[in-house]
Amino acid sequence: MTPLQLSTDGLLYSAYVLAFGGAALACFGSLVRVRQITDRDTRLGLVGLLVTSGAWALAQVGFLAASNFELKLSFYLAGLIVGFSTVGPWLYFCSAYTGRSLHRNRTIHAIALVVFVSVVAVKMTNPVHQLYFTAAYVTDPFPHLAIQSTVLHWVTMGLAYTLAAIGYFMLFELFVQVDSDATPLAVLVTLTGLPVLFDIASMVSTRLVAIPYEPIGVAAFALGVSFLYLDRFQSIQLAAGRDDPVVVLDDDDRIRDYNGRALDLFPALENGIGEPLADRLPAIAHVLDDDEPILSFDRPGGTRYYHVSTNPFSADRAAIGRLLVFADVTHRERYRRELERQNERLEQFASVVSHDLRNPLSVASGRVQILREDGEDDEHLVAVDDALARMEGLIDDLLSLARQGQHVDDPSPVAIEAVATRAWQMVQSEGTTLVVESDRDFLADPDRLQQLYENLFRNAIEHGASATIRVGGLDDGAGFFVADDGKGIPEADREGIFEFGYTTDDDGTGFGLAIVAEIVDAHDWEITVTDSEDGGARFEIRGVETP
Repeated sequence: MTPLQLSTDGLLYSAYVLAFGGAALACFGSLVRVRQITDRDTRLGLVGLLVTSGAWALAQVGFLAASNFELKLSFYLAGLIVGFSTVGPWLYFCSAYTGRSLHRNRTIHAIALVVFVSVVAVKMTNPVHQLYFTAAYVTDPFPHLAIQSTVLHWVTMGLAYTLAAIGYFMLFELFVQVDSDATPLAVLVTLTGLPVLFDIASMVSTRLVAIPYEPIGVAAFALGVSFLYLDRFQSIQLAAGRDDPVVVLDDDDRIRDYNGRALDLFPALENGIGEPLADRLPAIAHVLDDDEPILSFDRPGGTRYYHVSTNPFSADRAAIGRLLVFADVTHRERYRRELERQNERLEQFASVVSHDLRNPLSVASGRVQILREDGEDDEHLVAVDDALARMEGLIDDLLSLARQGQHVDDPSPVAIEAVATRAWQMVQSEGTTLVVESDRDFLADPDRLQQLYENLFRNAIEHGASATIRVGGLDDGAGFFVADDGKGIPEADREGIFEFGYTTDDDGTGFGLAIVAEIVDAHDWEITVTDSEDGGARFEIRGVETP
């Protein structure tokens, strides 16, 4: 061998050692930056890939640098095992980064473990069967262990490359979903696969050592993601990994990324990367500070409504931007607006009833009273007076029904004892006693809760002939109850007692318990009727929130 050949071979050997040594350093060094990745599963998958790839590169350095046959063979076997183990974290990373749940599937975990253990067993027993590789010490292009792969190697490599290709498919599918430029990351991902070309070339050329070159590609990917495109890496995941329209902003509210659904909804986003949100989409910037940020858009088929939720995201505990997610709430918003219109009409109706009916009723009642004071107190006037009083009661209940059913949007803390006591002062009757068994605080509209108590107390007194009424909180803390010792309510009648007009009293309006049901619905509570311990009725209200 000539001095020139020796010099060339030495440089080639040094290049190999430097390449794999540098790959190991790049993988391990990138771990510091990778911890800034917000998504936990993505971070774990990438850390696993870097650790296994770094160990694989070190095994290759050991394989090249070892001084004897046995040590080289040991490093080669270690590289085979660690190299195959990189497939697991690679797929874990790809699944997590693309928003899939495959990496959490226990069945897949079990299958992967069985496959890995089987492959390791085949590799470790190669000295016995030599169906994976054969080895011979050669000196060209420099002294090293020449590996000749056999049948099981190609089967295992085919499996590994097939699994790796699944990961590539997941990543590139994600990149297609992003409407901004994902080229840099696509190039980095491609780099992880390029060393396969060197693997193939080493099979036909004696100038290349027949060892896996993949750790170098993973190192290039790690360096690119960790030190050049970490923000783009996370932005693409945030934007493309959702079905709803998504816009990613930086900490200065400039547009960092968006997905295809967002571009369809907001065409002004096109080519808007890096520009302030307020310049491109002022309507969105305007509603972000609202308590309930709702955007409306006129579309064929009617107006559509989107709720804008803001989710901050950070890296290494430092805020780096926020994620805007646009959820289509058209059905809910249309329903809410229709309810508002109905409530307005109901208020108008209540005002008409209150003003236009009360006035003639007051006139009629006054005339009847005059006639009765003049001595004309016959049975007909008594009947008319009773009818007018009943109409007055109906108007009062109708007004209460119209107003109590409006949804409670801002409940405040109230105490059972305080509200129940105020209600009892309005309806207390001789021969009936109120007992407050426990006092708790709940979130409710105080006035409407008092109305609920008043109506339940009146029901117990007027229809149940109760001697004792008990109130208190439910044992599970989820609500409160009102119970009496009166006649009770037959089980067959319990479903109908909350309907308008239901009454067992000829003089009743049938609105008392209907108003109770409206107040319950306005709070998003639930009410049920059972038998009380004292033989009467027990009303239980559940779904009540505490302060």
